[in-house]
Amino acid sequence: MPLTAWVNGHFVPLEQAVVHIEDRGFQFADGVYEVIACFSGAFLDLDAHLSRLQRSCDAVAIRLPRPMGEIEQLIAEVYARNPFPHAMIYIQITRGISPRNHHPAESIEPTLVITARELPEPGQEKIEKGAYAITLRDMRWQRCDIKSIALLASVLGELEAARAGADECFWLDEHGHMLEGCASNCLAVIDGVLVTHPLDHHILDGMSRRMTLRLAVSHGIAIEQRPWQLNEPGLSECMMCSTTDAIMPVCRVNEQVIGSGHPGPVATSLRQWMLEEFEQLRTGATQQP
Repeated sequence: MPLTAWVNGHFVPLEQAVVHIEDRGFQFADGVYEVIACFSGAFLDLDAHLSRLQRSCDAVAIRLPRPMGEIEQLIAEVYARNPFPHAMIYIQITRGISPRNHHPAESIEPTLVITARELPEPGQEKIEKGAYAITLRDMRWQRCDIKSIALLASVLGELEAARAGADECFWLDEHGHMLEGCASNCLAVIDGVLVTHPLDHHILDGMSRRMTLRLAVSHGIAIEQRPWQLNEPGLSECMMCSTTDAIMPVCRVNEQVIGSGHPGPVATSLRQWMLEEFEQLRTGATQQP
């Protein structure tokens, strides 16, 4: 079954999906995006993703090219036209096509692209042994709360991680506080409390982060949102969360072994609880008439 994309008003075969060379997303990274997991036709946190898409557009003054309800219908249609039972839906909105100038033309139509790919899952070895991460001094722009397509710094971070044989790169602020990863949020267990950086302009309000904190509270795990460092006394676990990895224990950061060097009980439990919610979503979608 050929893959299908939505591009500016048309469903087209993915290999024929193109945008104009003067699209501001291509020339200026002037756009925003969302990635949504779909299990057997059931979308994970769809309303929250669409709300964040609206916030990102508002923050950079890009108007939605279509009403949000219509975008939601298009997302469902793109999923239905592609062959993946469990899919990763990508939505990108750019300011549109305009002659190359930092100041865009007054009348410009935003570009909307929606694609689907198979939802990737981490390998069994990574799950059993935990992930390895490196850290770099944060070099990104100062509005990481906006889900911008300007991801060059994250690309460079992932390249550094790959060169080191690591699974992720975490950003550190000027005080050595852990912020987030190139493609994940990060958390730690310190003195039995689940700790993560508070929401501000330095990190993204990740959907998996939200779910992790909700699951922790519902299972009686204390949480604290504050700046934290890897060298804090009492730090026994580290973990990252994302749409593709769910919760993933991180057992080594740079040369520091975290805790026992094996996936810890809090990360392991949170991962299991999250996967159970995913399974409920799959089962509910399958049972719908």
